[in-house]
Amino acid sequence: MLLLLPRDPLAPRRADEHFAPEAAAAAELGLPTALVDHDELTATEPDPARAVRGVPADADAVYRGWMLRSEQYAAMAGALAARGVRLRTSPEQYRAAHELPGWYAALSDVTPESRWDTDGDVGWLGSGAAVLRDHTKSLKHAWSEACLVPDVTDAAAAQRVVARFRELRGEDLVGSVVVRRFEEFIGPEARTWWVGGRCVLVTAHPDTPDELPADPDLELAAPAVATLGLPFVTVDLVRRADGRWRVVELGDGQVSDRPSTTPPVELLTALAAGGAA
Repeated sequence: MLLLLPRDPLAPRRADEHFAPEAAAAAELGLPTALVDHDELTATEPDPARAVRGVPADADAVYRGWMLRSEQYAAMAGALAARGVRLRTSPEQYRAAHELPGWYAALSDVTPESRWDTDGDVGWLGSGAAVLRDHTKSLKHAWSEACLVPDVTDAAAAQRVVARFRELRGEDLVGSVVVRRFEEFIGPEARTWWVGGRCVLVTAHPDTPDELPADPDLELAAPAVATLGLPFVTVDLVRRADGRWRVVELGDGQVSDRPSTTPPVELLTALAAGGAA
């Protein structure tokens, strides 16, 4: 397995500081690594070929780096293919995992009810509260002003929240505004890592690295992960106030952050073994 990591913008021969522990773990495990230029991939006028220059040919490459838009990932994959590098996760699989519309149908029974075809209208929920996001991200750090709609029957107040969400996301907005039914969750989230349809690691969520919930319900997500057929994903699980486990998010594992309390060697060992299985 060839591990692709983002280069440090200030020291191009080294991995970005955030991913340096994974670079060190790969060296410890004897896994080959190569660097890609994330800034070049995400530039206004990107040069994907330049971004992956120097990456050697390999039949099984996995990216572990900063988030890329689906079209940016596809451009990277194309440039890598021209060099004889095959990403384990295809552009189509990346989009399916990275964007909510790609995975929602498979998980609709175990995740909050959602729609993304309403142009931000929350009225279809009928009553209660809603949470806003786009196809890849919410603004939970701006919870009151651009994420939570406390009462979907108050159309004017709801539209103010939607407008603020659009304003803050700006050009970074991916897809459209997604409206999700609010559910009250309790306790910390668990981040579960799946390779080839099998859960290989359970960690804390990066936002609460010292809090790992006991016994998250892996069977809740297993059928959907198998149905989706995605090579490497994360599924975030949390308890609802009624005690039932729920899926908060499914994401592509290549761009899912690892909590600081999980040794990188654990993740890379599981990832390499899963690819060889």
